[in-house]
Amino acid sequence: MYTQSLDLPGQTPAALASVDTPDKRQAAFDARMAEDAKIEPMDWMPDAYRKTLVRQISQHAHSEIIGMQPEGNWISRAPSLKRKAILLAKVQDEGGHGLYLYSAAETLNASRDDLVDALHAGRAKYSSIFNYPTLTWADVGVIGWLVDGAAIMNQIPLCRCSYGPYARAMIRICKEESFHQRQGFDALLAMMRGTQAQRDMVQDAVNRWWFPVLMMFGPPDAASTNSAQTMAWGIKRISNDDLRQKFVDATVEQAKVLGVTLPDPGLVWNAERGHYDYSPLDWDEFWRVINGDGPCNRERLATRVKAHEDGAWVRDAALAHARKRARRDASAKAA
Repeated sequence: MYTQSLDLPGQTPAALASVDTPDKRQAAFDARMAEDAKIEPMDWMPDAYRKTLVRQISQHAHSEIIGMQPEGNWISRAPSLKRKAILLAKVQDEGGHGLYLYSAAETLNASRDDLVDALHAGRAKYSSIFNYPTLTWADVGVIGWLVDGAAIMNQIPLCRCSYGPYARAMIRICKEESFHQRQGFDALLAMMRGTQAQRDMVQDAVNRWWFPVLMMFGPPDAASTNSAQTMAWGIKRISNDDLRQKFVDATVEQAKVLGVTLPDPGLVWNAERGHYDYSPLDWDEFWRVINGDGPCNRERLATRVKAHEDGAWVRDAALAHARKRARRDASAKAA
């Protein structure tokens, strides 16, 4: 999926060598930005562009991998075989998304081992939303409906990201996230057609997740230090506040179909703006969770580190097998 982008017409080392001064390289890069063209791994790019991509793609990958935990914890307790099979497939998808994204980061000369080490050491961030607990089965449905719904809203514009490998990875990821959002809504709809206790469980889960989900889009535009530059580079296409507003407007209508109440007394239609108004968000909570002091930060990270350490023998065995195969192939060629 990614290596195919390494050898494209016009992107050979000889062609790149013709752009042989820093000013010319920067001018060529700026021209590609102005044309809204894709930047590929063998293209020259400013160090700041590369670093921004590595940071964003790796944080996205970390979020997918950590995000397996809140739902994976419910696989053994799913209420039916159907729901168990769906949840297994969904959690497996999230692991695959992480692998796509780590591979995309590697096309930028980033070491996957270094990226993982940064996550485990607490130097790298991941989405704040995965530091909240899943207390009931309804939480699993709400993650599908709201969390994955917000992810789709945020990630669809990334399919047009200026960096080719990231954009291409997002096309497949968004298709799978659409399935995740639908299965979450379907699970909640089944519960809302059930007993009063089930309906109360869904409403409680929505009450707990709504505001943290709105904070998933990141800080307000005025407080976002990276947004302006990432948008200028075509990495990001829509601002945090605009994405958040689009999500609110779409979700209010979905909530009506589902029959749940969104827990915000300030959520009202503003005819003049043509959008729903909503209450101010608790950004102190957002930064506290991002910086490691959320309800489940320590648990999530400890679980991830333990899984990585427990899987060391698999990685060692795979490397040993690869070395053995390489020696055998070398011997066969020499014979």
